[in-house]
Amino acid sequence: MRLGVQVPSFTWSQDQGLIGDTFATIAARAERAGLYSLWVMDHFFQISMVGPAENEMLEGWSALAFAAGHTNRIKLGTMVTGVTYRHPGLLVKTATTLDVLSHGRAYFGIGAAWNEEEHKGLGVPFPPLAERFERLEETLRLAHQMWSGDEKPFNGTHYHLERPLNSPLSVQKPHPPILVGGSGEKKTLRLVAQYGDACNLFARMGKDELRRKLGILQDHCQTLGRPYTDIEKTTLDTLHITKDGRNNTLSPNAAIDLFGNLAEMGIDQAIFNMPNVSDPEPFDLLATRIVPEVEKIKVAGR
Repeated sequence: MRLGVQVPSFTWSQDQGLIGDTFATIAARAERAGLYSLWVMDHFFQISMVGPAENEMLEGWSALAFAAGHTNRIKLGTMVTGVTYRHPGLLVKTATTLDVLSHGRAYFGIGAAWNEEEHKGLGVPFPPLAERFERLEETLRLAHQMWSGDEKPFNGTHYHLERPLNSPLSVQKPHPPILVGGSGEKKTLRLVAQYGDACNLFARMGKDELRRKLGILQDHCQTLGRPYTDIEKTTLDTLHITKDGRNNTLSPNAAIDLFGNLAEMGIDQAIFNMPNVSDPEPFDLLATRIVPEVEKIKVAGR
């Protein structure tokens, strides 16, 4: 089983000049701890579930490029890019650039977008949900085309590209893994089965609901003739890890048990954010006690 860390907040100090140094330290610690991946949200305002909109928020793809320069092995992805934020041709080019410069470490995390506040605040059009899903599917089709090297014109309902040239092509073949975020049963999980390489589900929905969602994904794969085992199953959670589980936090043993339970359900990679991510303690525990044990855990169905 694999573990990844998400960094959803950059509010660590009153001194904004320390943001870059702190984030670089977190990325380096995550890599040294043996984590498989590092993720940032792709938002322009902080989201209400994490903090006030005015809190510091870095642009996701630039942040990942910065992290790539401070690491050598860890995979890098957005959790996830809203399809409305960037023109899809430019988005694929951006993801390809990260993959090339990081020697093949990019994930392409993408979803239908939801945060209307930041769209209105920055003047980004926010179409109705049905249209956003149409745009998402066109973007996924275009990504596959551009990463295959096919330059023929792309004519969708919403996007028209005369020559979707993408040079250089990505290092990862056939392309960086595409993670489609969300758990919608009729559209999102169908898009995962048809175009994606990974899904991401909230761990907090509970064991029974996770199993049900995975069953729906499996049904979509069967309908489309896609092997269910082709899809990397990931979860997202918030975990506060300390050496002794003080103040209702997770001890290393409790964390290992949690990850083991996810693996029994077929989860390949558990991604989590940590309230104490700017402290060395959780990364020391991950490196010495958690990651070595979790790497031994066999994922059901693999």
